[in-house]
Amino acid sequence: MAGKSRRKEIALERIYRLFELAEKEFEKNPERSKRYVALARKLSTRNKAVIPTELKKKFCKKCGGFLKKGMNVEFKEIGELVEIKCKECGFSFKKSI
Repeated sequence: MAGKSRRKEIALERIYRLFELAEKEFEKNPERSKRYVALARKLSTRNKAVIPTELKKKFCKKCGGFLKKGMNVEFKEIGELVEIKCKECGFSFKKSI
């Protein structure tokens, strides 16, 4: 059992690192940042590691693009929820605050 939890822990560390790289590369090469997000999602699926909520708000569920405030995303507060809209594909989703 210790092996599975350690594997999830390593996967989470890598997911965080991939999101850091995606943020760093976004302005220079948006396609590369999109690839980093895709790798992070694949890593979480393969290792059954849940992507943390703060990172789930940073990518579009439809097109897989990295979302950066003020660049390609709109935030709208609706009561207890925040509506997040991707400007690249037009997809919007709601997250709790």
